[in-house]
Amino acid sequence: MKETEITIKVKLDNNNIPEEIIWSAPDGGVKDEFSKAILLSFWDSKKKETLKMDLWTKEMPVDEMKAFILQTFLSMKNLISKATGEENLVNLVDDFCIEFENRISKKS
Repeated sequence: MKETEITIKVKLDNNNIPEEIIWSAPDGGVKDEFSKAILLSFWDSKKKETLKMDLWTKEMPVDEMKAFILQTFLSMKNLISKATGEENLVNLVDDFCIEFENRISKKS
């Protein structure tokens, strides 16, 4: 059995607001990459609930946050397709993504 490690370092200001997010995943060729935002989810199968951590830096512009959220929804659509194969759910999320993108495009 192989073991790997992914690390996330968060530098905070005096008010505990993230100023920098740095992550590494050596097996994926990632070392000390800076990011402005992170969404991290774990499934607790005992409690049947999601444990989450959502962080973003002060430097994350609103338009980039909207794009980040849209791309996250699109990746969830792909996950639903791969994990369940249920096209009705894939189509539902796809319709939502189209509407979400239309709405954020109007605001820009």
